[in-house]
Amino acid sequence: MQTGPADPPALLLRSPQPGDLGWVIHRQAVLYATEYGWDWRFEGLVAEIVAGFVQQFDPQAERCWIAQLGPRIVGAVFLVRGSATEAKLRMLYVEADARGLGVGARLVDECIATARAQGYQRLTLWTNDVLVAARRIYQARGFTLVSEERHHSFGHDLVGQYWALTL
Repeated sequence: MQTGPADPPALLLRSPQPGDLGWVIHRQAVLYATEYGWDWRFEGLVAEIVAGFVQQFDPQAERCWIAQLGPRIVGAVFLVRGSATEAKLRMLYVEADARGLGVGARLVDECIATARAQGYQRLTLWTNDVLVAARRIYQARGFTLVSEERHHSFGHDLVGQYWALTL
């Protein structure tokens, strides 16, 4: 009998459960502080976005996916209504040790497919130019850069970018 490495657990995308949204806020704050040196104000922004999502949640038009490998949360993304014709992809994140496994691509693909199924005509997002891996995912799926703006946020000079995908 030949033994080898165990098959990795299958990636599960699921709706949030109690505690997940707090986890997403925490992990995004820690990851961006560790990887980019962003300060505590980023956590405040993420908490504000999550709170707005919860307070204005429309189950017919919006979604949140929690990515799980085995029992472990390894990422998340939000699809938020911008208008009757436009949705926003918000807060994509993937744990550092789960990158390269297709988690981010799968989360973005779910967002795009759901936005199309909901009848949105356009999907937009805001990111920063330092988030190179995420931008590669967006570009590979046809998002185009609409505009850029310099800003000072989270203790750093950054370049914010607006991207859009016609559905």
